[in-house]
Amino acid sequence: MKPRIAIPLPHGGDPEYALRAIPQYERAIELAGGEPVRIALDRTPVEVMKVIERCDGVLLPGSKADVDPAKFGASKQAETEPADPKRDTVDELLLQDAYNMRKPLLGICYGLQILNVYRSGTLLQHIESAVNHEAGRNVSVAHEVEVEPDSKLAEILTSTQEKWGQPPSAAPRRTAEGGCPHVVSSIVIPANSSHHQAAEIVGDGLKIIARCPEDGIIEGLEGTSAEHFVLAVQWHPERSFDEDGRSRAIFRALVEAARQKHLELAGEFETA
Repeated sequence: MKPRIAIPLPHGGDPEYALRAIPQYERAIELAGGEPVRIALDRTPVEVMKVIERCDGVLLPGSKADVDPAKFGASKQAETEPADPKRDTVDELLLQDAYNMRKPLLGICYGLQILNVYRSGTLLQHIESAVNHEAGRNVSVAHEVEVEPDSKLAEILTSTQEKWGQPPSAAPRRTAEGGCPHVVSSIVIPANSSHHQAAEIVGDGLKIIARCPEDGIIEGLEGTSAEHFVLAVQWHPERSFDEDGRSRAIFRALVEAARQKHLELAGEFETA
């Protein structure tokens, strides 16, 4: 049985946008070996939970909305887009279930931001930078992303490099240990970009694992627990799935973690 991955519709107030956006995420999950489960935003919490309970993992997609700044104790700035209460309600149910049941979780763009706020982090409401983080879907490479070498994301990227040809480039970085500087190679990859907000103060149980090297904007977060797959990226790997093995590797990692979770939950049910 394929692992079931819950994916909420990207937006609760613009059905045309939502139905145009979600197929890329669903296709990526299918091609990675999973079964996407579309979560409607117009159901009651009880109805949503009945669907979520039968899923093995969660994918939080992008959105045209912004997270309500009141959720992280800030006033709304002029550049901040309207919030999407329906999407936020479903996202919070998905996040609650993912953390309670230790289900694998992947956040993409807005998904990273709502994850960070759910974990009591804050957001930078509008990025001021020479880097064009709002480049959009027509720009395949907007900037580079530097990934921490000891992160789960780095492991995902480097363990599959033989399948996607060119390995990611290594960026030397000096660190100090015992007073002696030495070089640690981080991983640098190209990335698309469609966001004007970013994580600022990182939430509980999360850590920064990727930044834009040109301006320091946070581009990736991971959970700090080795036993729980939690990964979020600020770019859109679903857009580059066909031509980029790194993007495929991210979705494969989620599906494989969900497969293991499915086996674990099935074993618990059998022994209950």
